[in-house]
Amino acid sequence: MLKKILISAFFTLAFTACEKSPSDKKAEIPLPAKPAGNVITFVTLNSPNTYYVDSDKQFAGLEYDLAKFFAEYLNQETPGSNTQVKFIVAKSIEEVIATIVNKQADIAAADLTVTKEREQLIDFSLPYEDVQQQVVYNLKNKNKPPKNVKGLLDVHLVVPAATSFAERLAKLQKNEPGLMWEERQNVHSEGLLEGVAIGDVEYTVADSHLVAVLQNYHPDLGVAFALGEPEKIAWGFNKTAKPELREKANLFFTKIKKDGTLRNIIDRYHGNAKRLKPIDVKSYLSRSRTLLPKYKRLFQQAQEITGLDWRLLAAISYQESHWDTFNTSPTNVRGLMMLTEDTADQMGVTDRLDPKQSIPAGAKYISQLIETIPDRVPEPDRTYMALASYNIGYAHVEDARVLAQRLKMNPDSWADVKKTLVMLNDPTYYSNAKYGYCSGGAPVIFVESIRSYYNILTRFEPSYNAPEDNFRIAGDKIFLAKND
Repeated sequence: MLKKILISAFFTLAFTACEKSPSDKKAEIPLPAKPAGNVITFVTLNSPNTYYVDSDKQFAGLEYDLAKFFAEYLNQETPGSNTQVKFIVAKSIEEVIATIVNKQADIAAADLTVTKEREQLIDFSLPYEDVQQQVVYNLKNKNKPPKNVKGLLDVHLVVPAATSFAERLAKLQKNEPGLMWEERQNVHSEGLLEGVAIGDVEYTVADSHLVAVLQNYHPDLGVAFALGEPEKIAWGFNKTAKPELREKANLFFTKIKKDGTLRNIIDRYHGNAKRLKPIDVKSYLSRSRTLLPKYKRLFQQAQEITGLDWRLLAAISYQESHWDTFNTSPTNVRGLMMLTEDTADQMGVTDRLDPKQSIPAGAKYISQLIETIPDRVPEPDRTYMALASYNIGYAHVEDARVLAQRLKMNPDSWADVKKTLVMLNDPTYYSNAKYGYCSGGAPVIFVESIRSYYNILTRFEPSYNAPEDNFRIAGDKIFLAKND
């Protein structure tokens, strides 16, 4: 069974705007109640790469997930320890580091890059992700973007104060004395990137994974060039604190790198970020304003029937038909949900071009596919595999899972299965597959595009609270389709 809350809580990568707190407070978003038992305090930032409240008011973020997994790891290693996590949300990287130096938190989990300057102040865990600094501008800017550091000499460049961006610029300035920039206090990279998108900031420097995420919301963000060498991201620790916690963190990262958990978490938040091109995003945002309102209520009614987030269903429909109810493929797949004749017959659809039939039928079919995926597959991977099945058929997805297991990969992880799906167009692999050849790249593109479209919708469209007296039927199970 799969209630809507499970999909919303784990599927979404999108984040909602949060109210700014008074300047004398650290927390920018609501924090979980103080837990009982052994508590590890993390200091973090409110950003899509770290810790945020998603559109369904659930805590999310890559650093948030890592922290929760770390607590679970400690509890498994020491039964009965009941380790839990607490979060402090700082306003800047500078404040994050100060919080660790002053022993106000145990661990800094804030998308923190390892630099020589920071290593003088704090200790770091083993790194868990690579990142590249990028110079970012607005594609609408009539001037040609710079191709190297010399090109930055005559532009207005703004970066957050006391960040690795400022550190790198200071190093580059030794060879380019004319290089100047503004360091802005109490601002995140996200805020400066949005400033670039609306024309308030000419240039900024930001990490590649955040740029890729925000380009899905601001398609006019462009990358001029990579600034320097790639960097490592790690957790930070107080230098004078006992080293046991850092040692446990290193063991934790070693474990999750080896068993694929880290790869899966990173894929959850960044795996689809580069799927869409600017023209795709612009077209999607335009149609969201002009076409989506016509069908929004139908998608919400489909949520009432199936429990699936209406924004997920809308994203699937857009990927299939671009919300063109008369869309028909050369193979006679038709309508908003692009149903085949067999699927339409199976779902009792008499007119595939009728949105009132197509949308609920497509939603019910997806719900059935989710139920088909083995229960042991966790969310959101279960939904991703169901979406791939919607595109290519469950049999080929199962072949990809078998191949993943044969190659000592994780058959329950979408991050691994999407790799083996692509391999099923190679005779080396499909000759031994039960269902033979498949064009495995198509379902991967299908799923990753839907993830991106869904993320965009969750940023701009609120969730829908389905009436509690509505039910959805899955197999022989009936249960409430509600948000809590």
